[in-house]
Amino acid sequence: MRLLHRPALLSIFVSLALLLAPASRAQRAAVEAEHGLVTSAHELASEAGVEMLKKGGNAVDAAVATGLALTVVYPFAGNIGGGGFMLIHLADGRDVAVDYRETAPAAASRDMYLGPDGNLLKGPGSSVLGWRASGVPGSVAGFALALEKYGSGKLTWTDVCEPARRLAADGHLVSQATAAGLKRANNLAAFADSKKIYQNGGAFWKAGDLWRQPELAATFARLQKNGPREFYEGETAQNIAAAMAANGGTIALADLKNYQAVFREPLRGKYRGYDIVTMPPPSSGGIALLQMFGMLEPFDVRAMGSNSAAKYHLFHEVMRRAFRDRAAYLGDPDFVPVPTAGLLDKAYIAGLMKNYDPQKATPSAGLAAGQPAGWEAIAALDKKAPTPKESLETTHFSVVDAAGNAVSNTYTLNGGFGSGVTIPGTGILMNNEMDDFASKPGTPNMFGLIQGEANAIAPSRRPLSSMVPTFVNKDGKLLLVTGSPGGPTIINTVLEIITNVIDHDMSVMQAVEAPRFHHQWTPDVMTYERNGLSIDTLNLLDAMGHHIGRHQNFEGAYQGDGETIMVDPKTHLILGAADPRKSDAKAVGY
Repeated sequence: MRLLHRPALLSIFVSLALLLAPASRAQRAAVEAEHGLVTSAHELASEAGVEMLKKGGNAVDAAVATGLALTVVYPFAGNIGGGGFMLIHLADGRDVAVDYRETAPAAASRDMYLGPDGNLLKGPGSSVLGWRASGVPGSVAGFALALEKYGSGKLTWTDVCEPARRLAADGHLVSQATAAGLKRANNLAAFADSKKIYQNGGAFWKAGDLWRQPELAATFARLQKNGPREFYEGETAQNIAAAMAANGGTIALADLKNYQAVFREPLRGKYRGYDIVTMPPPSSGGIALLQMFGMLEPFDVRAMGSNSAAKYHLFHEVMRRAFRDRAAYLGDPDFVPVPTAGLLDKAYIAGLMKNYDPQKATPSAGLAAGQPAGWEAIAALDKKAPTPKESLETTHFSVVDAAGNAVSNTYTLNGGFGSGVTIPGTGILMNNEMDDFASKPGTPNMFGLIQGEANAIAPSRRPLSSMVPTFVNKDGKLLLVTGSPGGPTIINTVLEIITNVIDHDMSVMQAVEAPRFHHQWTPDVMTYERNGLSIDTLNLLDAMGHHIGRHQNFEGAYQGDGETIMVDPKTHLILGAADPRKSDAKAVGY
């Protein structure tokens, strides 16, 4: 947007904006814990994780219990009908990435969401709504794999399922946020089981109601009795496959049986002497995050101040370049030759900033993708430009235990309440993750993201994602555990939380509370949170040529939900920062 009232004396405002001001005091204190801590989007889910820690479990045990409990108390994004990524840090220094992203069913095809006129289908049958919108769920397999390989061994799969089963069977009190979210969910009313369970048959749940979910409780009881493969091969799998077949869905019993979560090697980088550990593809976030750190490294961000026009200009230019590469080169590494090494090469990253002008914005329209080592293989695929649709409705939680093990986990149904479909007899809400694939060449999605042929729909392929659970270590010791929901804004939210701590010496609560901003190359618009930037700073950025718009796609005009933990290097206390942008979020420790 073109701002009014541009100051006549621009240089005066430049000087004011570049002043280094100390970070303001956090609005609330971080939660302190000695033995372990969980922070998530819902207090009851955090308590479920801490329950496991108190029983002698480790961070992985607690994370699985938290993720399963969110299925019950935070169905907006918590799930066993979706998928995501888990990053595990072990006390002995090892780091492990678990990819339990959904996969396209065998019946999926490149143009499955195009109508006879060649345009994207709308409504039921599209990639957004209904029985054809779901990828094969990965959450149960991912949690089970993490527990089997890296759980404490003191707790069983039955143990970690119990808080979720209990919350579904005995019920929990509906919060104001949950009641409002369920009432607003237009995708639920179209499906009988979803309307019955999640909207109280059309009467809607009210704050303070005791909400029981007996069918979901029975599903968790089956999982407890028969183990996690029950979801993929037992009665639950049969229920999913039968319902899909009866309603024109695409997930078959063989798709469920064949699904496997996989381990991947985390990506590693450095920023000002800190070690960054993050997710590899099919997350696009890790590569983009490390590229942005590399581009920022030569600049004295601290001297710019935490909220100056100079800093915002630099960060938006860095974001613009990372997202341009993201669009050109990233996809599922099991299907396409992602040039990871080339994209993270230090000389290549430095070259991305050769055309950076500290006084002027770079128009996105004229910004060509870089050519990292290995780029030709992707370019050969990219005859057209399919566009994925990344939803904002994801959730993140972080866990640290007394021994120093940690989990950073981001998972999703994709859209809020996924596809809107609940599998009859199970209480399971299904994802609409197929919408994260490229559905139609050359058509910008609802967020304006453009993506290459590397993310086209194909059977068994995992869609590209921005989810980026991340660790920050200093001198070999864990410092930060962080991540966020927010579609493409996830990457920049994580960047900002980490740089708030490293560059601006913010406490973990200050770093999470601080205003956020975003640029994703296209559309060529920088967005910011409500009341996040002063009019003086906005005028300066406008004068530099930035196109500015407030966040319109976020509840309350906010960006992300950065549930973050810091391990204080001096006191060794575990400090939990629940993001105030989510009213039900809570850090719980003991």
